[in-house]
Amino acid sequence: MTRKAKLNVAVIGVGNMGKHHARVYSELSNVELAAVVDSNARVGKAIATKFKCNYYRNSNQLFQKEKINAVSIAVPTSLHKKLAIACIEQGIAVLIEKPIAESVKSANEIINKGKKRHVPVCVGHIERFNPVIQKLKKYITRGKFGRIISISSKRVGLFPPQIQDTDVIIDLAVHDIDICNYLLGMKPSTINARAGKALNSKRFDYADILLGYNGIDVNIQVNWITPVKVRELALTGTKGYAELNYLTQTLRIYKSRYRTKFDSYGDYIVNFSKPDTEELNLAGEEPLKLEIENFIEYLRNNKKNIVSAPEGLDALTTALRAIRSAERNQSKI
Repeated sequence: MTRKAKLNVAVIGVGNMGKHHARVYSELSNVELAAVVDSNARVGKAIATKFKCNYYRNSNQLFQKEKINAVSIAVPTSLHKKLAIACIEQGIAVLIEKPIAESVKSANEIINKGKKRHVPVCVGHIERFNPVIQKLKKYITRGKFGRIISISSKRVGLFPPQIQDTDVIIDLAVHDIDICNYLLGMKPSTINARAGKALNSKRFDYADILLGYNGIDVNIQVNWITPVKVRELALTGTKGYAELNYLTQTLRIYKSRYRTKFDSYGDYIVNFSKPDTEELNLAGEEPLKLEIENFIEYLRNNKKNIVSAPEGLDALTTALRAIRSAERNQSKI
């Protein structure tokens, strides 16, 4: 069997997130980081020098000079549609940093163009590839927690200065929306949100979102205000409870130990005893590297898990509906 040739890849936008895409590609043995693209020449040239690849100021220069198989798009959300469609028209597979686009209309245009040209389009929902989420998903699939009752998620921290064109729901909550869709295997049927502008007069900088998944309640809390970075999720089921920390990649599980009986009056009662506990520390694997490895394996062999463009659209749609709900609720105050 002949060995497959390396894929030539590029990264468009090498700021806060894109520079890490470039780093990961440079570390993989089955790809060649051919180029990076950034409108900021100082930043772009520095990354190109660091990872020994070519630099271009815009995508047109990239298309003219390089033969590229795949790109990561890590530019402001408002530019996603334009660049994604330009790459697709060149036959280049794309991995778009979340969210897929700034609107449902733009997302659908990207999806339809990818289908028409038969070009793969994936979305960079990085938390899907966190080892603790993968482990929790396996446990849910095996029925370890019984019937899921609720999920509570907290994603808070200080305002990221590089964010210029979106609010906290699109920037942060979209992560947790995608995770809950993934863990539960469905989209929410009800969406209610409250949000406000505590420190930012232009955009929501805090929000609480309540999603209903056919009887399962999900509460998502996000903000750009809390002075410490918190990334946590808790899940309650009829057979157990789980606490997950994305940052430390730890997963603590409490297995319910209860028995039911009737007391002397014939009343139904439930007796609980101390739960069995299990703690897993899965630190050591970088979620972004796992995401990009899956993307490349998908392109090479049509294998591995990826976040498809329609899944990215589902997360965006819910986030936008949450924003509209928050706006309605704010007007009632």
